[in-house]
Amino acid sequence: MRSGKKVPIGTRPVLLASAFLSLLVLAIVLFVNQMRLFPRDFRNLTFRADYSAMRSFHRDVQQCVATNGLGLSAFSLNECEMVFKYPEGTNSSWYNQQFKTYEPLEYRFDICETLLLWEQYRNVTTILTREYLDARPDGWLKYAAQRIAQLGSDKCYNRSKCEEELQLVLPPKPPFLPRQFATCAVVGNSGDLLKAEFGKEIDTHDAVIRDNEAPVNEKYAKHVGLKRDFRIIARGVARNMKEVVKGAADEVLIIKSLIHRDFNTMIKDLPNPVYLFQGVVFRRGAKGTGVKSIELALSMCDKVDIYGFTVDPGYTEWTRYFSSPRKGHNPLQGRAYYQLLECLGVIRIHSPLRDERKQNWESVPSRQAILSAHQVAWKLRRQPANHPDSVGPFSACKVWARAKAERGPLSGSPDMSRLRRESNYSRWEKLQIKDLRKAAQSHHKALKNTNLYKLDGNKLDDLVCIKQRTSR
Repeated sequence: MRSGKKVPIGTRPVLLASAFLSLLVLAIVLFVNQMRLFPRDFRNLTFRADYSAMRSFHRDVQQCVATNGLGLSAFSLNECEMVFKYPEGTNSSWYNQQFKTYEPLEYRFDICETLLLWEQYRNVTTILTREYLDARPDGWLKYAAQRIAQLGSDKCYNRSKCEEELQLVLPPKPPFLPRQFATCAVVGNSGDLLKAEFGKEIDTHDAVIRDNEAPVNEKYAKHVGLKRDFRIIARGVARNMKEVVKGAADEVLIIKSLIHRDFNTMIKDLPNPVYLFQGVVFRRGAKGTGVKSIELALSMCDKVDIYGFTVDPGYTEWTRYFSSPRKGHNPLQGRAYYQLLECLGVIRIHSPLRDERKQNWESVPSRQAILSAHQVAWKLRRQPANHPDSVGPFSACKVWARAKAERGPLSGSPDMSRLRRESNYSRWEKLQIKDLRKAAQSHHKALKNTNLYKLDGNKLDDLVCIKQRTSR
C-alpha cells in the first residue's frame, strides 16, 4: 500500500499559524456581520442577554407587523431603529405642498424612544391642574400665560387675572389617575366606521373617548355606539361646545389648546366637567386629536382599543362618517405609526378589514417581552446601566415638589349659572383614592402617592413629580 507524502516537520508551525489566521478572519467576518445589524450593541449593552432580548424583540415586532399590518413590512436598521415599508403600487395621493412631493412609502421609527415615551404615559396625568402650575418652575408666570387666549401678554404678571381666566377648568389635582378604568375605546371620525357595526362593542368599554364634533345618536348607533364619557375638542370646535355636548350632561370635555373668554362664558352655563389637556406635542408620527385621545386613554386605562382611524389600505381621500369626504388625503404615515403602537402593546386596532379577517392580537409581543425591551431601551437611550432607579417611574423626574395642600379649591367660579352650581360637574375632582378600582389604588401606592406630569415637548427626562401630603 502506497503511503501518503509526509509533511516536513519544519512546515507544521506554518500550517498551524495559517489555520489560526483563517479562523481569526472568519470570527472577524461574523462579528462585523452582527455589528451591521446592531452596530452599538456591544458598546452600550452591559450583558449579552440584553443584546439577545432586543434582537428577539425586533423579530417579534416584525412578525406582528407582517401579521397585522395589512401589507406593511418592518425591517431592522440597528438596535433601536426600524423602517416600515408599504408594498410597491400602494396609492400615495396626498401631496405635501411644503416639500413638493407625494407621501412616501416607507417610514423610519425609533423603537426605543417610542417604547419609552408611551410606557411613560401609563404613569402620568394629561389634565392641567393647579398643583402642576404651583410646582412647575415659572408655572404661573410663563406656562399659564401660554394656555390663555387674548391675555394681552406672554406672561402672567398679574397672577390673580390668570387664575380668574383658568379657574373654571383648573382642578386642584388630577381628576383621573392611571389605571382608573380597565378598558377604554378611542373612537375616531373616519368614514370606515360605516363599513362595520362596532357600536355595541364600543359601548361595552368602561370609558369611551370621542373626538371633536363627531355626532352620537341613533342614526349612527350601530356603527359608533351611544356611550359618551370623554371628548377631546380642538379650539375651533370649543367655540360650539354647547351644541357638541347637547344631550350628555355627564360627558367630560377636554380642550386640547387654550382657554378663551368666550369658552368661559359658555362653560358657566354647562353642567359638564370641562378641563384643559396637558401633554406632549408630537413633531413626528401621527398627529392631531387622535393621538391626544390615545395619550389620555393610556394615562387612565389598562387596555386601549381604537376605532375609526382609517388604517385599512385603499383609501384615496379623507373621509368622516358624518360628513362629505375630502380629497387628497392618504394617511400612510399615520397608518404606519398606529401599527407600530399596536405592535408595542400600546393600542389594539379595530377596522372593517380586520373585522372581516377575524383578526386577533396573538402576534403582539407579550407584556413581559415589552417590559424587557423597555429596560434595554432605557440603557441604550437614556441612562447608564448602573444609574439608580434606571428603569423606575421616577428616573425621569426633572422637577420634584411636595403638594401644598391635601386638596385645594375645586374648579369653578363665583358667577357660574345656577345650572352649573347645582350640577355634578366636579364629581371626578371629589373622588377619593379609596373610591377607585383596586388596580388604580395599587398603582397609586406603587407610585408612592406621587402624581407625574409631562413638562416640555416629547422629551423623556422632563417629568414634574409631585409628592402628595396624604393619600387622596
